[in-house]
Amino acid sequence: MSKTWFITGASTGFGAALADLVLEKGDKVAATFRQQAQADEFSQKVGANGKGLVADVADEAAVKKAVADAIAALGHLDVVVNNAGYGSMGPIEEIDDAEVQRQFDINVFGPLRVIRAVLPHLRARKSGHILNITSIGGLRAFPGVGIYNGSKFALEGIGESLAVQVAPLGIHVTNIEPSGFRTDWAGRSATFTEPAIEDYRATAGKNMADIQGYSGQQPGDPVRAAQAMFDLVRMDNPPLHLPLGKAAVKGALDKFATITKEVEQYAHIGNGADFPS
Repeated sequence: MSKTWFITGASTGFGAALADLVLEKGDKVAATFRQQAQADEFSQKVGANGKGLVADVADEAAVKKAVADAIAALGHLDVVVNNAGYGSMGPIEEIDDAEVQRQFDINVFGPLRVIRAVLPHLRARKSGHILNITSIGGLRAFPGVGIYNGSKFALEGIGESLAVQVAPLGIHVTNIEPSGFRTDWAGRSATFTEPAIEDYRATAGKNMADIQGYSGQQPGDPVRAAQAMFDLVRMDNPPLHLPLGKAAVKGALDKFATITKEVEQYAHIGNGADFPS
């Protein structure tokens, strides 16, 4: 059975690949863009099978209007993809408040605005699937991307809580956690605060340089990722977490193993903090 998708940030990367693939498979797509010309071009290309919409996820009124216009144009929504976002890179000590706030406004409050706008519709239908494009960086942290990590850790927690709240209503939630894919994430979509403090050049600075150096050469294929998401929303019992890419799968398993070992090693301290029973 065909589905109707709402995808934010569809001009490049995962959003563009996903919109193209699901249309090719016979689904319908409402896709958001930052520029009217992009939205018009998409609408013209897809015809009755979709609609291009202008919405900056930092603008709550624009998000609400885009969701309402998508429903009016396509009748209903089955899958909502929180894809719009970017990476802010730099040492935590050196990134200023304005950039931190912008990172969280786009990567955390943006998805929240979409979630609040779509939930009344999904609740009324007692069905739907929300995909939050987080990152392996939402499960484990790396030097030089701490603010980005923080935003994606926050989205992970929101997704986990939301999943429990809406499961009885027939709505699924999945946090998609990609590793390195050939998108613009590490290139023109990112912002960089280069280390001025010498102490951080061997940690944050090196990792930032590595990220920039392999931009365009990452092992992840956005089209294969799109196919994985297409298949995911057709599962009867989809997972809450879906690491995408070999590095993401290994990274997630390594993180959970490390946490398990650490908690077990120091459980006697943690257990001792309760009142005696």
